[in-house]
Amino acid sequence: MKQALSPLLQQTSELRRAIRSKAHTGVTSGLAQGAMQGNVVILPADWANDFLLYCQKNPVSCPLIGVSEVGDFSMPELGNDIDMRHDIPEYYVYRNGVKVESRSDIEDLWQDDMVAFVLGCSFSFEHALSQAGLTPRNIEEDVNVSMFETNIATVPAGRFFGNTVVTMRPYVPKDAIRAIQITTRFPKAHGSPLHFGSPQDIGIKDLGKPDYGDAVSVKDGEVPVFWACGVTPQVAIRNAKPPICITHAPGKMLITDILDTDLAVF
Repeated sequence: MKQALSPLLQQTSELRRAIRSKAHTGVTSGLAQGAMQGNVVILPADWANDFLLYCQKNPVSCPLIGVSEVGDFSMPELGNDIDMRHDIPEYYVYRNGVKVESRSDIEDLWQDDMVAFVLGCSFSFEHALSQAGLTPRNIEEDVNVSMFETNIATVPAGRFFGNTVVTMRPYVPKDAIRAIQITTRFPKAHGSPLHFGSPQDIGIKDLGKPDYGDAVSVKDGEVPVFWACGVTPQVAIRNAKPPICITHAPGKMLITDILDTDLAVF
């Protein structure tokens, strides 16, 4: 079994090294297929309990797959060589709820009281969709996935609250049904869609103008399908206004050594 997995584990380790060395700074959709990708939120310890509760109350949008010890930038349960200060292609830095900069590493910002959270990502079920002949449009067009802020409220917890962010992938109706069946098996990667069909019903005015990521083509006869997205916490962070918070840039994820299938439900 280990011999069968070693090529993928070698690939994930090499990709993290490329990210760490700044050789790869782009989106991670379609990369290291078969490995779980993660959204990242890093907060001071005195904000961590509120955010943990927020994740527990919103497990579809914020499916936890890892939490660090206070001050520890490694995540050994997700990968032996992971360094949360360097292993994401682009970080966003928020101060008092306002995004003030993006950067390629956060070593000089890391504090001894910081706690890192890693949340499952829909990029992780894209491999299963592709294997079923339902390759997502963002992979076909080699762009970041479309992400939209909706009018779907999350459950508030402590100082965190806000609406849900979703990703969108278009399919013809029969393929949309199959995509729903496939992604339901991956609750730690947001699971089944929250909505499909009319974007206006969830507060999205224009599919051609995503709030994050890139627009993708929607062909005649296709319907948009919307999954919860791990960018949702970035809305809650803007509302909660912690003194400092660090996240991944949308579409630029942490690559782990956990297999998608390890967290799937069959």
